[in-house]
Amino acid sequence: MRKINRYYLLLILFSLGFAGCSSLLDPEDDNHNTFDRVTWDPAYAEGLLMNVYGKLPSASFSFNDVATDDAVSNDKLNSYLRMATGQWSAQYNPVSNWNNLNEGILYLNLFIPQIEKETWYWANENINKMFKARLTGEAYALRGLFRYHLLQTIAGKSSNGKLLGILLWNEFLDENANFNMGRAEFTATVDSINADFDKAISYLPMDFLDVTTVAQMLPAFSTVNMTDYNTVFGQVSNQRITKRIAMGFKARVALLAASPAFNAANDQNLWVNAANAAADVLNQIPSTPGITGLDASGHIFFQAAKVDAVTVTADQKEMLWRGPSNSLTNTLEKRMLPPGLNGNGEVNPSQNLVDAFPMKNGYPISNAASAYNAASPYTNRDPRLALYILYNGATLQSKVVKTAVGGGVNAKDSLATSTRTGYYLRKLIREDIVFSADGTATTKKHYAVHIRYTELFLNYAEAANEAWGPTGIGTVATFSAKEVIAAIRKRAGITQPDAWLNTVTTKEAMRELIRNERRLELCFEGFRFWDMRRWGLSLTEAAKGVTINKNATTFSYVDVEPRVYQPYMQYAPLPQQEVLKFPALEQNAGW
Repeated sequence: MRKINRYYLLLILFSLGFAGCSSLLDPEDDNHNTFDRVTWDPAYAEGLLMNVYGKLPSASFSFNDVATDDAVSNDKLNSYLRMATGQWSAQYNPVSNWNNLNEGILYLNLFIPQIEKETWYWANENINKMFKARLTGEAYALRGLFRYHLLQTIAGKSSNGKLLGILLWNEFLDENANFNMGRAEFTATVDSINADFDKAISYLPMDFLDVTTVAQMLPAFSTVNMTDYNTVFGQVSNQRITKRIAMGFKARVALLAASPAFNAANDQNLWVNAANAAADVLNQIPSTPGITGLDASGHIFFQAAKVDAVTVTADQKEMLWRGPSNSLTNTLEKRMLPPGLNGNGEVNPSQNLVDAFPMKNGYPISNAASAYNAASPYTNRDPRLALYILYNGATLQSKVVKTAVGGGVNAKDSLATSTRTGYYLRKLIREDIVFSADGTATTKKHYAVHIRYTELFLNYAEAANEAWGPTGIGTVATFSAKEVIAAIRKRAGITQPDAWLNTVTTKEAMRELIRNERRLELCFEGFRFWDMRRWGLSLTEAAKGVTINKNATTFSYVDVEPRVYQPYMQYAPLPQQEVLKFPALEQNAGW
């Protein structure tokens, strides 16, 4: 991206720090681009917007699962390990994305008004109008998305019990602005985010694709030349934010607003709204709408064959939105593979998570009908366990991974890079990336996952169950919460008919099952940390592991790492330095 004028760059950095200094100097007249170039150079304007895309917080997996009961890390300096074991504070907050998110919002507040002034010179006026509409829609959608992520990370109750959201401003703040402002209430923040998404939805097409019929075109531009239309709204713009994507994130916002941590009165209208918002997206899955749109292999979206099949024009059915797929790397695999495969074994799934996987017959392992065998705990388990977690005796890259005593470098606590729990991560890694003993390694294609359809199915199931019970449907969807969970478990390989699911008839029992399925399906994708808080679950259950004797005849379950959270830590803090600088900026209670 070309450099923006130093004056505006300084303003952006200044505003991000919220520092009240007026000593900024105008730059000398030189050959640097000025921000006014946005008004006449569409490529330059597009470059500025792409800079915001580069700040998406979902550009990589955070593995904040390490701060929950689902995992630990063997890296003793891991920031999430430190916060989970007692160091989390308003001064030390690894889950904060305050600067990055506010910087993105500030960019967009600078960008959006400029679009109204544009006098671009494309081939014709129709292209000018369409380009302006597309960038306007993208900008509003991105601002809604950045505000959502900020809301997720700082929403909470003040010392007087008021539920607060984020700082809301719709204009660019220059050095003369009043930065001493208070946070908007939670509901006002949600309304503002929804307004941004609604604005985006009014401008953007459902998907960026090369149209061949007028019916596929946006109504506002249905009379323009089809070649011109595809120049702006065609396949060339793929992987940018669309109407469909904005709808998906709007559904995510609705679920957050309906959740117990933010809906103390259990307002059923919020659950209905969340269910309908998710259903609206699911009803429009291309080719196979509704429950039939659940991708049969969506739970293994990360496997090599699935990733390699992705191109600019072809995607996995599971993906609602992903990042570019042209990056050849092996960083994730180096971090996560066991030391016996020359990796660092960094994230270690917990026994808590392993125990959450039911038996293949669908019954929880604690149920007498499950046929769980404590002497052979990995036999006849839910197939997802073997897909997501490496346990003692599992095979990877034609090698048996032995975490039991005497298992070599892969054994529990054998090396600094060995597992601390008796388990290694398998989900998300490409198993065709090999690290040789001589230090050479292969690199393969990867891409970021921003939002997938399985999450939206689970969002719908959660909200629909709260709104109408396990079998209720409402007015938008044509399927129930129970039908969604049945489809997800069937896809996973649970024996059919699903005997355990058939016993789940109450809202309360279905709630527990939905939460558990969400825990399994979305593990290591950054959901558990926030899910536990929005549900109001206990945060202090220690992360557990297993010690297995050499002959694998004795399994001893032990606490590996405590979870040191206080009750007020249901809500995360704002940066303390910002609260100290600005008295109107209220901190969440307890911090």
